[in-house]
Amino acid sequence: MRPDSFDLDNDTAYVSWRDNKLSGYPESAEALIVEVADFENPTAIELAALRHIIAKTNMALYSCKAGFDGDVERAKKSLDTLAGSFGLSHLDANLCADEDAITPLSVAEGGRRGRYIPYTNRPISWHTDGYYNKPEQKIRAMILHCINPAADGGVNALMDPEIAYIRMRDANPDFIRALMHPDAMLIPANDEGAGVIRAAQGGPVFSCPDGTSLHMRYTARTRSIAWRDDTITAQAIGFLSELLAGDSPYIFRHRMAAGEGVLCNNVLHNRAAFEDDEIQQRLILRARYFDRIAN
Repeated sequence: MRPDSFDLDNDTAYVSWRDNKLSGYPESAEALIVEVADFENPTAIELAALRHIIAKTNMALYSCKAGFDGDVERAKKSLDTLAGSFGLSHLDANLCADEDAITPLSVAEGGRRGRYIPYTNRPISWHTDGYYNKPEQKIRAMILHCINPAADGGVNALMDPEIAYIRMRDANPDFIRALMHPDAMLIPANDEGAGVIRAAQGGPVFSCPDGTSLHMRYTARTRSIAWRDDTITAQAIGFLSELLAGDSPYIFRHRMAAGEGVLCNNVLHNRAAFEDDEIQQRLILRARYFDRIAN
């Protein structure tokens, strides 16, 4: 089931939704920022401001100058409180998460985490989180919270999946049709050498799992991924790759400082390379949810 705005046979509903979506859309990352005075006790006004921005862009940035002075456990409790204010309660206890299902992202030397690129200082290409998850474990929302920034680098770029959908549908509706195919994108099994720890996962790029909102499952990685082998799918992926590699005004770039974060409906994002030093090492807390932000 799809809402009329995402029905490829209902241009009237789509155009109405698209025009409303683009009207008054923010023009900079700064326009997404909400100042939060006390992150442990955000006010109703602050929460309403975040909710208002998310309703438009599927993401908001928050900034709390007080911070936690590196106290990770206090920060985690506050993230849980913030998430609850937006109807987020079902965390994804992914492979490298802590016991509380929140994942600290920092450079890891060796071990399980060291095998995966989020735990390095290398750039991470465009993706939505959990693109390799089972269909019943879609990541609908996510919080990234900065405990410490890197000494240099680590800028995130962000794009609303609904904007990507609009750009692709306006260019060629068949692009959307191709990426809604249930076999559009296949991620191979994850085998760490001691057996398969995650089976291969296929599925669409765009879907409407709850019948009311758009979900995007995507990675720009080129290794160990199989796209549906037809011309229109290849053209669609090429168009999307060019869109994300370009200078679209709908791509927001922001380097998080300590006490800042992103609250979003699992938007497209990437991360630039960064460098730590002896004084400053990047530490980001990531909380991923099976729920979508309640507006």
